[in-house]
Amino acid sequence: MSTVDINQLLNQMRQMAAQADRKPSTVLEGDTQGPAFDNILKDSIDAVNDVQKGASSMARKFELGDPSVDLTEVMVELQKASVSFEAMKQVRNKLLNAYKDVMSMQV
Repeated sequence: MSTVDINQLLNQMRQMAAQADRKPSTVLEGDTQGPAFDNILKDSIDAVNDVQKGASSMARKFELGDPSVDLTEVMVELQKASVSFEAMKQVRNKLLNAYKDVMSMQV
């Protein structure tokens, strides 16, 4: 049985927080370099999907009695999947609210 390394989990959380806090570099006028919004959104959705697939796969292995899968690892992966999905839902809600605000603006 393997154990969950708390320090490794904390380091992953710190790295994700640092990525979220990273400010985009200033873009000069007329400079269109950099990732497109739709690519960033698609990559984020794909990442959430990958986390959910991994958690489901690990849970399935545990249910089938695979001795290499530990219950604590399964629970941590399921919680990661849940948190990432909730974050994605919040981003979607913010995007929809922004879209509604833009559509209700009078020109």
